[in-house]
Order: sequence, then structure tokens, then C-alpha cells
Amino acid sequence: MVQQAASETNLDSWRSMIVNYQCADNRRSIAQIIDTFTPYLILLYCMYRSLEVSYWLTLLLAVPAAGLHVRTFIIFHDCGHGSFFKSQRANNIVGIVSGLFSLTPYYEWRHNHAIHHATGSDLDNRGIGDVWMMTVKEYLGRSPWKRFVYRFYRNPLVMFGIGPLFMFFVSHRFTSRVSGAREKRNVYWTNVTLAIIFAAIGTAIGFSSFILVFLPTIWLAGSFGLWLFYVQHQYAGVYWARHTEWDFFDSALKGSSFYKLPKILQWFSGNIGYHHIHHLSPRVPNYSLSECQKNIPLFWQVTPLTLLSSFHSLSLRLWDEDERMLVGFGSVKHAGRAM
Repeated sequence: MVQQAASETNLDSWRSMIVNYQCADNRRSIAQIIDTFTPYLILLYCMYRSLEVSYWLTLLLAVPAAGLHVRTFIIFHDCGHGSFFKSQRANNIVGIVSGLFSLTPYYEWRHNHAIHHATGSDLDNRGIGDVWMMTVKEYLGRSPWKRFVYRFYRNPLVMFGIGPLFMFFVSHRFTSRVSGAREKRNVYWTNVTLAIIFAAIGTAIGFSSFILVFLPTIWLAGSFGLWLFYVQHQYAGVYWARHTEWDFFDSALKGSSFYKLPKILQWFSGNIGYHHIHHLSPRVPNYSLSECQKNIPLFWQVTPLTLLSSFHSLSLRLWDEDERMLVGFGSVKHAGRAM
């Protein structure tokens, strides 16, 4: 989606342009913590009290609460990149605490997410911290059962309906195949801490009340968050390449979307729609991404993905290596018939 080959741009030039935005501003970071966690906790309390009035009111309040939950995850995300505070120790402390809100072990997630950034758009290095995606040839080479499993996984109702609950309550409770000793300990201690927190809150307000408040909030937040992550690397015109042809610059500007959201959604999502900039330089804190887009001509070349046009991404399921594009299942033919 870049009008001119990004690889032709002088690398030293873009590095010199973006370096001014890579410094954390502790005052802005603290302000973001206040304007995120304060209304979030207030809303959770209001949701709890609304149970006495109507559960429909509770669910209505869950919508802005979920938006703020996503924003807490963006703070967690920036801490994982070491970009939120100038101090790495401060990043780690806030990252661990904010990770508890989203039921996510900080060091484990940070490790896997770093792999995602190092291997984004690389067809030979898929599988860690990304959305499961097959090539057309891989899909056709699988058994009918494995094709069914893949189609089930890529079904939007499964991915954005069941997916958030599975990710937060099941997947994050276990270590991954690339976990180191610190990451494993982090997962175990996160699980123990969450168990204590859940037990304490459940005892204080009642487990049914806790579930009725927290479950819809984290489900809505997870669905929105998964959609953001999905559309950042699964859209028409996206870049993927084999490792021998893979280019870091292209993977950032062509393999990560510029998702132009309405201002309110941009705020709740912590500017993560500027994902092309984020993948080019993860050290830029979320509150500086829009300034990068506005002030650096390099990023003007990237065609934005709008909210309306992004829904087309739901029909794109496989990577066609011959055509170098994402295609839907309907484009795949096997044994003389459409799959």
C-alpha cells in the first residue's frame, strides 16, 4: 500500500527523522495512566453498583469500560517495548501491574511480542505472537480435518467471539515453546497473583457479581483488541515474503497497516492504528505516533485503511504466493472445484 518502494528510501534519513520521537515523556506517561486507570476503576465500580438497578445498564457501561481496558493494554504494550517511561525499571513495574488487569504475564508476552516484531511478514518465521495464517499451497496440502480446523479458527465468530476468552483465560495461563526461565516464572507467579486477586474480590463483593462485571468487560475489550491486531497484518495489499526476500523496511511500511480510526476509537486504542510507524520504530511511545505521522513525509506515502474498508479483511484467509496477495477460501480450487 506504499506508492513507491519503501526500500528505496535512505535508511539513515528515516532514522534521523524519527529519533526525535523515540524519547519517553514521563509527564505524559503519568497523565495517561491517570486518565486511563482512574475512569476505568470508576466505571467498574459503577458497573458493580448498577447490578442493583438493571443488568442492561451494567452491559451498557461495559462498552466504555472495555475501551479503557484496551487503553490499559496499550500502556502495558508500550512498557513491554521499553518506550513508556525513560526508566526500564518503571516500565517493568507498570508493565507487570497493568498486565494483571488484562490477565497477561508481562515478561512472557514481552518476549513473544519481540519475536513478532523481528519476524513480522516473514513467511518462514510464523507462529509466535501472530495470527495463524496458511499459504494456499500449505492449505491444499493439509488433510480435510486440518483444513476444517484452520477454517474454524479463521471464522470471525470463533476468532472474535471465543478467541478473547480463550486467549485471556486459557492461553495466557501457560508458557510457550520459546519461553525462557524468567518467562516461565513470570507466567506461574502471574497465575498465583491473579488467583489471589480473584479470590479476594470474589469474597468481598460476591463471585457472581465479579463475573457479571468483569467478564463482559474483558470479552468486549478482547474482541476489539484482537480485531485491531488482526487487521494490522491481515488486509488487502499487505506485504509478506520468504525470509530470503524479506525486508525490514517493507515489512513495517507495507506489512503493517495505517488504520485510520475515528478520533474516539483512536483515543481508546492508544494510537495503535499507526502500526506502520510502530513496527518501524517500537521505541516511539503511543502518544507520539500521531505526531510522527503528521510531521514525517515518509509516512505520507502509506495509504490509510479506513474503518469501513477494513471489514473486507474478514474475507481474506490465505496467502497466495504466486499472486503475492491474501485471498479468500472461495479463490482456492482443489481437485477441480472451489473449496
